Amino acid sequence: MIPRYLTDIHLEQWPSYEAEVLVVGAGIAGLFTAIKAAENRKVLLITKKTIMESNTRYAQGGIAAVISKNDSPAYHRQDTLIAGAGLCDPEAVDVLVHEGPEGVRDLIHMGAQFDQENGELALTREGAHSQRRILHANGDATGFEIVRALSEKAMKHPNIEVWDDHFVIDLISEDGECYGALIQKPDGKQLFVRAQATVLCTGGTGQLYRYTTNPVIATGDGIALAYRAGALIRDMEFIQFHPTALVYPGAPRFLISEAVRGEGAVLRNIHGERFMQNYHPQLELAPRDVVARAIVREMEKTNSTFVFIDFTHEAADKVKQRFPTIYEFCISYGLDLASDWIPVAPAAHYMMGGVKTGLMGETSVKRLFACGEVSSTGVHGANRLASNSLSEAVVFGRRIVQEILSLPPLPSTPVISYTKNVKDTSTQPFIEKRLKLQKIMLRYVGLSRNAKGLEKGYEELLRQLPIFDSCLTKREEYEFANLLTCALLAAKASLIREESRGGHYREDFPKKDDLLWRKHIVFSRKDGILEEWMN
Repeated sequence: MIPRYLTDIHLEQWPSYEAEVLVVGAGIAGLFTAIKAAENRKVLLITKKTIMESNTRYAQGGIAAVISKNDSPAYHRQDTLIAGAGLCDPEAVDVLVHEGPEGVRDLIHMGAQFDQENGELALTREGAHSQRRILHANGDATGFEIVRALSEKAMKHPNIEVWDDHFVIDLISEDGECYGALIQKPDGKQLFVRAQATVLCTGGTGQLYRYTTNPVIATGDGIALAYRAGALIRDMEFIQFHPTALVYPGAPRFLISEAVRGEGAVLRNIHGERFMQNYHPQLELAPRDVVARAIVREMEKTNSTFVFIDFTHEAADKVKQRFPTIYEFCISYGLDLASDWIPVAPAAHYMMGGVKTGLMGETSVKRLFACGEVSSTGVHGANRLASNSLSEAVVFGRRIVQEILSLPPLPSTPVISYTKNVKDTSTQPFIEKRLKLQKIMLRYVGLSRNAKGLEKGYEELLRQLPIFDSCLTKREEYEFANLLTCALLAAKASLIREESRGGHYREDFPKKDDLLWRKHIVFSRKDGILEEWMN
């Protein structure tokens, strides 16, 4: 059993700090929400590293929004629903496609500079999109440009206070209402931040896997925090593996953007043969889960650890201009995107599931909101459409701020006292525990799954539960506890769902089964495993 709190809680003994709005995380969701909230409220923005370090920073492809006259919200809606494989919430998708353009205008107003052609916003196309609707910045550095602009604005804003290098250990809640959070400062001291509203913008769970495009800070903190606080957690089996991450000795799993395939790059196996025609009529522009599994099958067929992405048909000048970040990164390892076939393989990339929210970003816990990858708004369903994540963050960030403005005053903080029963005294370093967890997830809860492997993986994860009975004091210990929570939920959901859909593929149930499985698996710490049928 996962405990309510990771550490002893004695609110009356701690120093406290008052915030009107507490925003946890500094990717696009956190920064955008903080800036919008600061128009009317005092905001405390907490980052566990720095304001410039987040998944958003590494987003290359762009942000999807209906800008072109040839495009329409109806087209964007259809593409999103198809990619989501029957599990998208149509109302949430409607919100995204209709409000996305206004969110983009907000970003531009806040200083983000998107690429232009002939005086108009430049648009590209990515996998599973029927139209060119992807805005990008500096070619392939869209996320970095957005974070640059928003962080500069946030740092200068008189109503925003930023605490870098702080860690949220737990949310403080009672009777289904959130009162703020327990924070650990850089020196290890703890304090209680009391807040009228708390917004989780903590990103995803990439560090569940050894091979991921995510930074080391993506440890599923927000999902685990919300789960312990009583919020509902949904769709944890749906994990997106990006098909094309660089595989090269000494190099990290650097993302080779989907936009490269969108501009015409093709995939080849180690024998130089194109293969996507054997798997999907959209070839290299098929949905990500299809492309990722096709790559793995080709790797298995050819007994290789990678395939190639080939962009050599394009002029070198255009390659350098359109994808300067990817080009420079590859060159630093002796690979030329314009003249070499680049070795790639799938890597963990995005969590479709997360903290269940309504259309205003609200969770099942009062005064607690979730925005961005940490949330499950219903937009992505079983498989996120490329570049919808940045749009989702700004669209629902705006809505969360509207909801916060209507909140009544926060009641007096209840007296909360919680003492852990410490039993476990094991001394295995947490870095070893983390590596073992990542190996379990990669082996048993990866791109392809089956009952036997999932049962074994889940059993091995359960053996790690005693860490919750140990004395946790360091950030890496709290992070591991959060990763273990997310791993258990993902493995259990994957075991329960006996079909294949979107980012979840079962070798023993390879077909989609709408009759039995057009529903969500929802976890509640209080009520256990719930089901939520689609209309």
